[in-house]
Amino acid sequence: MKKVAFYTLGCKLNYSETSTIGRMFESRGYQKVEFNETPDIFIINTCSVTENADKKCKKIVKEANRVNPNGYVAIIGCYAQLKPQEISEIEGVDAVLGAAEKFRIVDLLGDFVKEPYLKSEKATKRRPAIFNSNIEEAVEYHTSYSLNDRTRTFLKVQDGCDYPCSYCTIPLARGKSRSDSIENVVNAAKNIAESGVKEIVLTGVNIGDFGLQNSIRVETFFDLVKELDEVEGIERFRISSIEPNLLTDEIIEFVAKSKRFVPHFHIPLQSGSSKVLALMKRRYKRELYIDRVNKIKQLMPDCCIGVDVIVGHPGETDEEFLETYNFLNELNISYLHVFTYSERPNTTAISIKPTVPQNKRAERSKMLHILSDKKKRFFYESQLGNQFSVLFEEDIEDGNMHGWTENYVRVTAKYDPILINETKQVSLSLINDKMLVEVEEVEEYVVH
Repeated sequence: MKKVAFYTLGCKLNYSETSTIGRMFESRGYQKVEFNETPDIFIINTCSVTENADKKCKKIVKEANRVNPNGYVAIIGCYAQLKPQEISEIEGVDAVLGAAEKFRIVDLLGDFVKEPYLKSEKATKRRPAIFNSNIEEAVEYHTSYSLNDRTRTFLKVQDGCDYPCSYCTIPLARGKSRSDSIENVVNAAKNIAESGVKEIVLTGVNIGDFGLQNSIRVETFFDLVKELDEVEGIERFRISSIEPNLLTDEIIEFVAKSKRFVPHFHIPLQSGSSKVLALMKRRYKRELYIDRVNKIKQLMPDCCIGVDVIVGHPGETDEEFLETYNFLNELNISYLHVFTYSERPNTTAISIKPTVPQNKRAERSKMLHILSDKKKRFFYESQLGNQFSVLFEEDIEDGNMHGWTENYVRVTAKYDPILINETKQVSLSLINDKMLVEVEEVEEYVVH
């Protein structure tokens, strides 16, 4: 029995797809093992949002070759779709599969036998197999979800994107927006519930655009949310990220009174300057974003709101960055995910002038990371003394275990194996020096 190991770079969507591909291998008789257990086959699922993600791929390939010099290394994911020839030059890579091919990897690569040495080159050089169709051919939808990886499951409900944001390669790497059906998503959620998982995180490239099949809208994300709220066995549904222009009043109002959808939204902003938003080709102005945040906080005062923001986009002046900083500082949000702009080929942003020097990008990133820490602490402090439910994970460190409240406060408590994958009512006590919230004795509360 051949052993196969997986390594995932990038987003939650990649994790859901890696897990699904892993189950495909297991159904064909392969043994899934850890990366360091001398696997015969290495599958590396890549990201290409930033240049750093590309570099990480090369590092993982090098480590795979160290673990097993005779192992078969296959690269899938966004980087594989965008730059197959570049990947084929990485020493130790045996195969590269694009977006339309990755779910057929077992059929396409057969027995995962390495190609013979090229006589004209050094003995360490091989000719990788490349399966990479034009992105227009990535039209099929593949239901995917992570399982047995953690307490929470990432369930893919949508793929691809029709938004031409200036800085982004995702439409080039994943193709047009397309979705699963509500029926299939609900059935997947029921299967996940049978496995004992308590929380499902809905994920996709642009999940608010859910409902497109063959470029025709047949359902909506709001329809999906309403149906999932009736799924028995799942205690929590969490929306991973949703565009502000697609986060409607009806979605916010439904989550506020939902049985299972938790008070936590992650809403990409990217810039607090309407001028920079226009350069980015975003589909809203800052006023809409303010309206979305105010609507959420009006109905769910304890709701956690996370924000994506990009610093150093071409054309962003010092004044416009400060506009973003002040905008975020005044906004009632809970944390930031800060991304430093990275030039990506075949995007419109690389033709925008002037560019922002790297040192200024780093300075701006540092300022926003500090602001994020302040926002997170302020949010955590506002929750102290309140009671919440915590779903405890199998994440043990120094005798303590961790979990998340429904509104995304990271909690720590003394390790007790009986608490793993259980939801407990706790009272939030204090914030420790690791920015984790300690709770009063969990034993005082009753398992739901």
